[in-house]
Amino acid sequence: MKLAILETGHPPGDLESRFGDYPDMFAAMLGPEFEFERFDVQSGELPGDPGAHHAYLITGSPAGVYDPLPWIEPLQEFIRSANGRRMVGVCFGHQVMSEALGGRVEKSDKGWGAGLHRYSIARREAWMDGDAAANIAVPASHQDQVIIQPPNTQIVASSDFTPHAALAWTDRPAISFQFHPEFSPAFAKALITERYDRVNDPDAAIASLDEPNDSARVGGWIRRFLKA
Repeated sequence: MKLAILETGHPPGDLESRFGDYPDMFAAMLGPEFEFERFDVQSGELPGDPGAHHAYLITGSPAGVYDPLPWIEPLQEFIRSANGRRMVGVCFGHQVMSEALGGRVEKSDKGWGAGLHRYSIARREAWMDGDAAANIAVPASHQDQVIIQPPNTQIVASSDFTPHAALAWTDRPAISFQFHPEFSPAFAKALITERYDRVNDPDAAIASLDEPNDSARVGGWIRRFLKA
């Protein structure tokens, strides 16, 4: 399957040299069944034909969807034009899909969400495994949130901190997640260290990442969705 990874940001500091970039992380999570092609969206790269790939995955980014950056509106236009192709958004990808398709994203007054976060499963979708648990624990790293749910979506996972944590669209084959199943605990810890002065209770957030997580399970959900 030909999967385009729309790369919207890079790990800060020296983390890319230590852990790889975001497309590398998604490729490791999804495995060798996919043929990956990456597009550097911040440099103005987008697929010329939305029908050229079987599916699209939009990565995280330090940018906010409300920032006046020249590449954000073309990305939103591409999202709208790619209806009919499978699409997955993670963190910024989740936010920009929501904003492009009728929702609203803002910087949360709750501050940074970081460390291992727990989410309740609000709705079981066909791409989830048959014994979908009542909750999952996955690394998070964000200060922006979807505050108005896009039309034609169902909430799949939520928490008190992040009510719109995972969405599934009903009018197109698209899903999105605020959290980061592609992050290893080591990378998530290093990312908090980079943002130590900004993250809420950074030591507790780092310590939380030693607990068991469901990242591989959620990665399996994304893999199943893309192959459906």
